[in-house]
Amino acid sequence: MKLNKILRNAFLLVAMCLAVSACATKKVTTQIQGDVYTGTDTVEYLASGVPDRVFFATNESVLTTAARETLRKQAAWLRKNSKVTIVLEGHADERGTREYNLALGERRANAAKDYLMTYGISSDRISVLSYGKERPVDSGSNPLAWSKNRRSVTVKAN
Repeated sequence: MKLNKILRNAFLLVAMCLAVSACATKKVTTQIQGDVYTGTDTVEYLASGVPDRVFFATNESVLTTAARETLRKQAAWLRKNSKVTIVLEGHADERGTREYNLALGERRANAAKDYLMTYGISSDRISVLSYGKERPVDSGSNPLAWSKNRRSVTVKAN
């Protein structure tokens, strides 16, 4: 009888602990949509309201809708600041060979360059440079870190 009471109380205690811990679990908000980074913690700005980077899906150099919006803001800013020249840096995540990631970084930077040129920015004002996987913004080895590193960054050259 006494043993049953102890077991019942122990069971109730464990059940209550599980219930309380389940309620206290912190919800994690994602910064990835598909496999493209959508957060802002690594983003810097060319000017007020003009982000300096766009992000890409794995093994892709196709601009996302968000990337095109950012590049339109950059193009508008560059048209107002006609003396500014820029370098578009292409980056990749750590996966893949050095050679593959250098080529992918170049394709990403060129995709951004081509888009800026469609908005009237002269190719004479734009240089392209690929770092491949050599300059990660996040050194982690997980999907979030990889998504932050798949990017093209616009840097003022003068």
